[in-house]
Amino acid sequence: MTYQVHGVSASGNCYKVRLVLEQLGLPYVWREVDMMNGATRTDAFRKLNPNGKVPVLVIDDETALSESGAIISYLADGSPLIPADRLERAQVLQWMFFEQYSHEPFVAVARFILQFLKKPDDARLPEKLAGSYRALDVMEQHLATRTYFVGERYSIADIALYAYTHVADEANLDLSRYPAIRAWLDRVRSQPRHVEMPGVDQ
Repeated sequence: MTYQVHGVSASGNCYKVRLVLEQLGLPYVWREVDMMNGATRTDAFRKLNPNGKVPVLVIDDETALSESGAIISYLADGSPLIPADRLERAQVLQWMFFEQYSHEPFVAVARFILQFLKKPDDARLPEKLAGSYRALDVMEQHLATRTYFVGERYSIADIALYAYTHVADEANLDLSRYPAIRAWLDRVRSQPRHVEMPGVDQ
């Protein structure tokens, strides 16, 4: 089976999917979506995802899956990226929910405003940056005594949180006061079959 991924290469949510596919050696074709020019609002795209957002994983002619957390959970099922232990699986979900509700709405949106919209004077930025630092504080406290987020093993929880944290500078966030996060970022980068996320202007 060869998957199709409809995504934006410089999007952290889409990058999560690419990283899982690459690290698990799964065959796929990448379909770049011109999000900034309305490609996610076309009838053709909305047949894949009525919510009009990337990423979308096309599994077969009848099945498309959206939402980055759902996609990477599906792809990693049965692999070492998802723990076998019941509690650890729930803890992976805990951190993935944290990423989507307490991290991504701040870090990713601040980056989007600055890098995609090019609006450094946007009135939303102070709130987004404050929320970003709150999330980073939680991550730093957790990682201060751990190698990875769950069970001392690399998992999709790490991938989910790495996606936007590793480009925090593009959101004007300063990671210098977060030594545990910086060390964790290096450990994630050192994983086999790691691939970089392209820059916004690439």
